[in-house]
Amino acid sequence: MRNRMKTISKINIYHLILVMIFFVGFSLIFQHLNAQEKTTLSNTEKQVLIKKLELRKLAAADRQKMLDKLGLTLPVLVSEKEDKNKPEGLTQREGSDKWYDAEHNMYVRSSWGKWTNYDESKANDFKLSDPLLLKNGEIVETENSWWEKRRPEILSLFENEIYGKIPSKTPKVAFQIVSTSINNNIICKKLIGHIDNTAYPNAFPGINMRIYIPAGASAKIPLIVIAIGNYGNTDTLVVHKILKNNWACATVETDSLQMDSGAGLHEGIIGLVNKGCDRQPDAWGTMSAWAWGLSRTMDYLQTDPSFVPSKIMLQGHSRWGKLALWAGALDNRWSAVYASCSGAGGAALSMRDYAENVDNVADVGLYHWMAGNFLKYAGNWEKLPVDAHELIALIAPRPVFIGSGTTDKWTDPKGQFMACVGANPVYKLLNKKGLEAGIMPKPNESLIKGQIGFRLHEGGHSDRYDWDTFFEFIKNNFTF
Repeated sequence: MRNRMKTISKINIYHLILVMIFFVGFSLIFQHLNAQEKTTLSNTEKQVLIKKLELRKLAAADRQKMLDKLGLTLPVLVSEKEDKNKPEGLTQREGSDKWYDAEHNMYVRSSWGKWTNYDESKANDFKLSDPLLLKNGEIVETENSWWEKRRPEILSLFENEIYGKIPSKTPKVAFQIVSTSINNNIICKKLIGHIDNTAYPNAFPGINMRIYIPAGASAKIPLIVIAIGNYGNTDTLVVHKILKNNWACATVETDSLQMDSGAGLHEGIIGLVNKGCDRQPDAWGTMSAWAWGLSRTMDYLQTDPSFVPSKIMLQGHSRWGKLALWAGALDNRWSAVYASCSGAGGAALSMRDYAENVDNVADVGLYHWMAGNFLKYAGNWEKLPVDAHELIALIAPRPVFIGSGTTDKWTDPKGQFMACVGANPVYKLLNKKGLEAGIMPKPNESLIKGQIGFRLHEGGHSDRYDWDTFFEFIKNNFTF
C-alpha cells in the first residue's frame, strides 16, 4: 500500500507540473493577446502561438518521462522576479519571458535555477580535460594509439552521454530527382530521399535536398553541403558566393527528417525506428538523427559524377553548426567542416560558465537535440565526461573552421576559441598544424594557416561575414 501511495503521489506531482507548465504558457499567450490594444495579432498569428504552446506542452511531458526514467528531480524554484540569485539590473520586455541587461544581453533561468552569466571572472572555474589521456591514465603518444584507443573512447562517450547512439539497424533511403531547372546560369536539382517506413507507417520522414551547380562547370567540382531547417532558411547570397568560387552547393532540409521539437520524438526517423515508443536514455536525439540523414545524402553524393568525392564539405550555422561538428565527427567522408556560431553543444566549451550553457540545452525547448542521458549533466556540469575540444578533435586531421561574431555573446566566441586551442594536441599528434595561434584574435583577424581555422567577425549571429575567409582556409588546405 505504501509503495502504491508513493506511485500515486509521484503521478500527481507529474500531472501538477504539466498543468503548471500549461497554464504558465497560456498566460504568456494571453499577455500577447491582451496587449493587442497596441499591436493586433491576426487569427493566423494567434493560431501559431497556440500551436507552439501545444508542442511545448508535449515536449515538457516527454522530457519529464525521461527525467523520471533517470531518477532525476527538478528543484522547486521561487518566481524569477523573487529569485535572489537573479543578476542585478535586469528588466523584462513586454510579452517576453526573457530578461535583459543594459547592454541588451539576454538572460534566462534554467529549470535547475541557474542564471545566465556574462562575467568572465566567474566563467572559468574548471580544468580542461586532456584529449590524449586514456581512461586508464595512459598518455596517447602515437597515431595508432589515437585511432585504436583514444578516439573510440571519446566517440563512445559522445554517443552514449551527449548526442545519443544511432541505431545499428536503420531503414534504406532511395533518392529521386524530382525536378531540374536552369536559371541565371545555375542548374538546380530538387531531390527527395524516400525512407522505407514499412516498419512503422505512422511515421513518414524524408530527406529534402537541393543541389546548385554552375551551368558552365565542365569537370567535377568541389561541393559544400549546408544543413538548414527548411528551404525558407536558404540564404541565396551565400549560395551565389559558393557558386562564384566554381564550387557546387547543396542544401539539406533537416525538418523533413526529424522535427526540431521534443514533441516530435515519436515521429520522424526516430519515431520510425522506435516504432512510436519512447526513447531509451542512450538512444539518438535529434542531432544524431540529422547527422544520420546527412550521411545518407553523402551516400548519394558520392555517386554523383558532378562532384569530386574527396572534396565534399559540410557547413551549418547556429544549431546546424552543432550538427555540422557532430556529423563531421561521425562520418570521415566529410572532407572539411565549417561550424558557424554553434555555441553550447557545439564548439563552445560546456564546462565554461558563459552565456548559453548545458542547462539551457537540457531545457524543454532544446533537450531533444541530445541523448536522454545528457539531462544528468544539467546542474552538474563538472561531471561531463567530454567537452567541445574533444568534439573538434574527433574531426582531426581533416580541416575544421569555426566562425563567430563579436556581438553574438550567447554562443560564447571565446569559449569556441578555447575549444580550438584544446583540440590542437590531437592535430599535432597526427602531424597537422592545427590552430596557428593560442591567443584570441582581434575582430576580423583570421587564423587560417593550419587545419583548425578561426575567425571572429565584427557583428552578430550570422555566417555571411565568414564565407570568404572559409574559402581561403580551404584553399590553404586543399589543392584545386
